[in-house]
Amino acid sequence: MTTMTLSRRGQEAPASPIRALASLARQAQDSGTTVHYMNIGQPDIETPRGMIEAIQHFDAKVLAYAPSDGFVEYREALASKYYSDVVEDQPPITQDDIVITVGGSEALLFAMAAVTDPGDEIIVCEPYYTNYSGYAHMLGIDIAPVTSRPNDGYRIDPAKIEAGITGKTRALILPNPGNPTGLVLAKEELEALVRICQKHGLFFIADEVYREFVYNAPAGSLAPSLLAIPGAEDLGIVIDSTSKRYSACGARMGWLVTRNREVRRAALHFGQARLSPGTVAQVAGMAALDTPKDYFIKVVEEYKARRDTLVSGLKRIGIDVVVPEGAFYLAVPLPVEDAEDFAQWLVRDFRLDGETLCMAPLAGFYSSPEMGRSEVRLAYVLEKNIIERCINILEAGLKAYHDR
Repeated sequence: MTTMTLSRRGQEAPASPIRALASLARQAQDSGTTVHYMNIGQPDIETPRGMIEAIQHFDAKVLAYAPSDGFVEYREALASKYYSDVVEDQPPITQDDIVITVGGSEALLFAMAAVTDPGDEIIVCEPYYTNYSGYAHMLGIDIAPVTSRPNDGYRIDPAKIEAGITGKTRALILPNPGNPTGLVLAKEELEALVRICQKHGLFFIADEVYREFVYNAPAGSLAPSLLAIPGAEDLGIVIDSTSKRYSACGARMGWLVTRNREVRRAALHFGQARLSPGTVAQVAGMAALDTPKDYFIKVVEEYKARRDTLVSGLKRIGIDVVVPEGAFYLAVPLPVEDAEDFAQWLVRDFRLDGETLCMAPLAGFYSSPEMGRSEVRLAYVLEKNIIERCINILEAGLKAYHDR
């Protein structure tokens, strides 16, 4: 009998470090342990009621396909109700600039696939959102990392970006606000990066799913968008989503925004291959656009308080961090040599009054060897009193780990 083997793509597909401890966490839960999940960006903030009611009241005789690029009504609503506040003085976004996708992750995949061929490179700043690497592997392209460091506040040096460009480089991918560092790029920084992309003929893929979550700015502020930067019209591709903005991760509703007609055409053709985004999810997405702005003001206040609780708690136990400016993640250096081993041990073997903590080892957010080995990512998506409990678990766990 002939032996069957997986493709190299299948054999070498990287596991997500965000979900790497999922099986251990399930085993802990099955044994009666309370597991606090700070490894994954799953908010516990209530989804706007209008989204839930739109799903509950959905009534159709046939649950039919949507158009491959999404309902025109939804794209028009996004353009007129949402992006009018995002693009500032630039030409307005229209429904023809938007392709609806199955979550922001599919928008990211479509964007990367539209601008690269196998063997090409995409520049990222490490530590970076791990799906950039996962999709690069799937597409047969290489990640070219430029390292940002905590002693520089994880700020991104445009000169280092430019120095990392080679003949194989096709695009730059950056989140704003950042995951996992919480960095918020200023408009001037985006402008400098756009000039570099113009000079070298690169696309700029901006992951803007956390746009509302900025903390060192007046209430109601948005992180600067690539869509508002002059010169980015042809090279700019923005990834967006309902998941974090409306605490609706399970809706799997995202979209790609670009003024570049060819990029949009490619994304549409990819969308035709997968048929359509979800019909009911788009109904919920349209309802989300009627969410009052004070919803976001309250949500951002809550996340800022959670951030401050986590940062002060870590400082109390002797761990200093770069305070995030946005999103809801924190890169945390731990006093251990192998953070992945510690994180596994914590979930598998350590209990404090029947509770434990699940974290994401940060090494998987880097491409450079040995980077991030002593770091983890914590998502402050839990209530403040639970975050305080998690700090106690971490403190006691570190002591027990060293005393073994």
